[in-house]
Amino acid sequence: MNTRVRFAPSPTGHLHIGGARTALFNWLYARHTGGQFVLRIEDTDAARNTAEAIDALIEGLKWVGLGWDEGPVGSAPEGEFFQSQRAEIYKKRVAELREKDLAYEDDGAIRFRMPREATTIPDLICGEVVRELTDREQEQPNFVIVRSGGKPVFHLVNVVDDIEMGITHVIRGEDHLSNTAKHIALFRAFGITPPAFAHIPLILNPNGSKMSKRDEGASLQTWREAGFVPEAVVNYLSLLGWSPKDDTEVMSVAELIERFDLPQINRANARFDRDKMHWVNYEHLRNLPMPRYREMALAAGVPLEEHNDDFVNAALATCQDKVKQISDLPAFCSFYFTDDFPVDDAFAGKAMTPDGIEALGKLRVAFAAVDVFDAENLEPALKQLAEELDVKVRVLVQPVRFACTGQKVGPSLYHLMEVLGRDQVLARIDSALRAA
Repeated sequence: MNTRVRFAPSPTGHLHIGGARTALFNWLYARHTGGQFVLRIEDTDAARNTAEAIDALIEGLKWVGLGWDEGPVGSAPEGEFFQSQRAEIYKKRVAELREKDLAYEDDGAIRFRMPREATTIPDLICGEVVRELTDREQEQPNFVIVRSGGKPVFHLVNVVDDIEMGITHVIRGEDHLSNTAKHIALFRAFGITPPAFAHIPLILNPNGSKMSKRDEGASLQTWREAGFVPEAVVNYLSLLGWSPKDDTEVMSVAELIERFDLPQINRANARFDRDKMHWVNYEHLRNLPMPRYREMALAAGVPLEEHNDDFVNAALATCQDKVKQISDLPAFCSFYFTDDFPVDDAFAGKAMTPDGIEALGKLRVAFAAVDVFDAENLEPALKQLAEELDVKVRVLVQPVRFACTGQKVGPSLYHLMEVLGRDQVLARIDSALRAA
C-alpha cells in the first residue's frame, strides 16, 4: 500500500510548535515509507484565515524543510488543497448521505445518524480505544455535519477530504482522539474503510500545563528569529514524543527519516524543554559545514563582506565550537573584523597591571622573533618567556588576549593570533601598550 499522509492546519497565525511537530511526524513517516505528504489548508473560517496567516504557515514549513508532495503552490486560496474551494464536493457528499437516509435536516441544519453503540478505535499508538457514547449522546447521538447557514463542519470536511485525497494514515494530536468515533462512522457511511489512525501525545509546558500558542517559545517563528538551525529544530521536535531504540538524541534529517516509525512514538505526553532545545541546536550549529555556518553568521550580522574567504573561514572556525547561539557570534568574533572592537573594562583592569604591561612588552619582542607565526610556535614561545620571567602563564596570556580581543572569553588565544597574523597582533599589542 502506498502511504499517503496529510497535514491539514487551520492558519490563524505563525505555526505553533505542536502543529510543526504534527507536520514533522507525518512528513517523516511519508519519507520513511516512501509515500506522499499532502498539505491542505482548512481555511473555511474567513475571519481568521488571512492570506498573511497562510503565508506564515507555508514559510514556517519551508523553513524547517518540510516540503510537500501535493499541496498549494502559494497562499492564494485556489485549487483543491484549500477547503474554501471544495464546497461543491461537500454538497455532493451530504446529498449522498441523505439519499442513504444517513443524514437529515433538523431546524435548518443537517445531522448525521450516528450509530448507537460503542466504537472501537484501533490506534497505532494508543492501542485499541473503546469510545462509549456519553449520557448526552445516548439521548441525541446524531451530530451536525452542516450548520443552519449552510457551512459544513469540521467532522464532515475532514473525512471527505481524507477520502477524496486517498489518505491512508491519519497522524494527528491526541486531542483529536475524541472525534475519531464520529469520523469512523462517517467513513463507513460512505462505504470507505477508515484510514489507520495514530494519535500522538500532547506537548506540555515544563510545569505540566498544555502548551498553547501564547506560551513562551510556542511559535516556530520565535526560534527562527533567534537564529536556530532548522535541522536542529526538526531534530528536537522529533524527540517530543518519539525516540529511536538506542536513545540517540542528535540526528541529521536523513537519520531521522531512516529511524522514524510510528511504533516508537511514546504514549505519554511530551514536555517542552527549552534548555534541551538549545543544547540540540548547539550540537547542530557546531557541526555545520563552513558554507552553512558562514551563511548563518552573515544573517546574524557578522560583517564578512569586506574580508577574503580564507580569512573568514579561518576566523569562524575558531568560534564554531565555542558559540552556543548564533546570535552571540557577532559580539564573540567582532575583533576579527574591526579594530574598533568592544572592550571589557573589568578585564582591562586585571590584564593591564604594571606587571602585565611589562610582560606584554617582552612578549611583543618574542612574537616578533618567531619564525612561523602559527599556534604551534606561539604557544611554546609564550610559555618559554613565562618560564624565563618566572611568572605564571596567565600573566602573559591575559594582557595579550586583552590587546588582541578586548575580552576575557574568546577563541583559543594561539589560534586567534594565527588567524590575525603577525602584523595585526603586533599592531594591537603596540596600541594596547600606548593606551596603558
